[in-house]
Amino acid sequence: MPFFYIFVPMGRIISIDYGRKRTGLAASDTLQMIANGLTTLPSGEVVNFLSEYVKKEPVDVFVVGLPKQMNNEPSENMKYVEAFVTHLKRVIPEIPVEYYDERFTSVLAHKAMLEGGLKKKKRQDKALVDEISAVIILQEYLESKKFKF
Repeated sequence: MPFFYIFVPMGRIISIDYGRKRTGLAASDTLQMIANGLTTLPSGEVVNFLSEYVKKEPVDVFVVGLPKQMNNEPSENMKYVEAFVTHLKRVIPEIPVEYYDERFTSVLAHKAMLEGGLKKKKRQDKALVDEISAVIILQEYLESKKFKF
């Protein structure tokens, strides 16, 4: 007797690469298998954007990049990320927030852009780097959850 997988759509997972000026966002598909870039926004607009987004799309969890240094200590950006998460939880309390290590995502984003053949001017687009970083955070998060039942 053949064995079939039945895929049940779920809410999306949104990853957030928070920065003091700009914030990159990525969203999973409804099967929570693939990360796609969503947008990059001025950081002050992110919570409003997400408030509107969750009205249109079901979201299971927000994954926020956890800024750490090489020695595993929080980076100086951590205080800004924590303030952002506190505000996000206050405005959208029904969606849980998880942190995920974001070390090397900017380096990986630049590498992906280079390997993807983007011209130098496009690789210097910091908004694009932030969005790609959010995609990397989300894809790594999805991979980490893949075989955990």
